[in-house]
Amino acid sequence: MSLSVLTLVRGRRAHLVNLMQSLSAQTRRPDELVIAFMQETIEPDLPAIGLPVRALTVTGQALPLAKARNRAAAAAKGDTLVFLDVDCIASPTLVENFERASASEHGLFLGEVLYLPEGAVTNPLDTASLDAVGIAHPSKPGMPATGWRREPDAGEFWGLSFALRKSLWNRLGGMDERFVGYGGEETDLAARLDKSGIPVWWTAGARAYHQHHTVHIPPLNHFGSIIRNARRFHEKHGRWCMTYWLGQLAETGLIEWSQEAGDIVCLREPDAEMIAAARQPGHVRFS
Repeated sequence: MSLSVLTLVRGRRAHLVNLMQSLSAQTRRPDELVIAFMQETIEPDLPAIGLPVRALTVTGQALPLAKARNRAAAAAKGDTLVFLDVDCIASPTLVENFERASASEHGLFLGEVLYLPEGAVTNPLDTASLDAVGIAHPSKPGMPATGWRREPDAGEFWGLSFALRKSLWNRLGGMDERFVGYGGEETDLAARLDKSGIPVWWTAGARAYHQHHTVHIPPLNHFGSIIRNARRFHEKHGRWCMTYWLGQLAETGLIEWSQEAGDIVCLREPDAEMIAAARQPGHVRFS
């Protein structure tokens, strides 16, 4: 069986190069890397990593995350698809363990992600040092020691690092491209997994390391798309997603909203000063 790794990129060349180098060090190298550039042009002069690399462009002013994932999946030749966020560095056994799990069980497979502090990544990559300084997101459960473990809550799905058979992706119809910009498209896919009875699994040995980038708390830099996509999700599923962020936005006085509300009332939009104030210092790894 063949396996494709897929990633989406807008601007983060250094992160992309680190991801690519980590794929060349896999115990089971993928059969190809497909890169969907969410920009006008393909990044030039990328490193040779000993496996086929194919690139395509998916344009759109707002981040076309759902569309880019769908285009990358359609272009992929592998029977198994491994989606890795461009901010991720793959541990050496990530591909091997995702492939073993997806060949043994039906469903969607999630891997552990450790968040790195600013300046943690060295050249050449040293995953032992990344293991020492990386920390898991506190909202995520511990990983199984071996094999894979069923996750009863499909809402635990996140798009940083996951794998599934391409046939299952096609059966699901990929991601809903009506979600444009930041937020909502992953939670929508999780809701559809749940409704379809498709199991979600945590996968041992499929660790990735999240390369540091600036965090905004609350994510005022994505204010408009969060509101639009939360409304889209509520219209589609009859409940709210991104409730943590919506709660933060309500606390700032930018919106009126509650879990029981039928809509989000926008009171005002954040200005440049508010967005700058929400920008976190380098030691903050996640929101």
